[in-house]
Amino acid sequence: MADECDMAQDMEALHRRIALESLHSATTGRNSLYYCEECGDPIPEARRQAVPGVRLCLECQEEADACHR
Repeated sequence: MADECDMAQDMEALHRRIALESLHSATTGRNSLYYCEECGDPIPEARRQAVPGVRLCLECQEEADACHR
């Protein structure tokens, strides 16, 4: 069973990976992220291909869209 330190390290690594992907995307154009910047879940390849520059998984994008209506 993972303890709190292990979970904190995993979360830090996830945030670091998302930050690096965001930086890469910002410097190279509209590249899609591999992981949702909101929840950290993987973004399916089909979504990344269909939506250039995608930053959120479908579920998080739907929530964001609902909040902005």
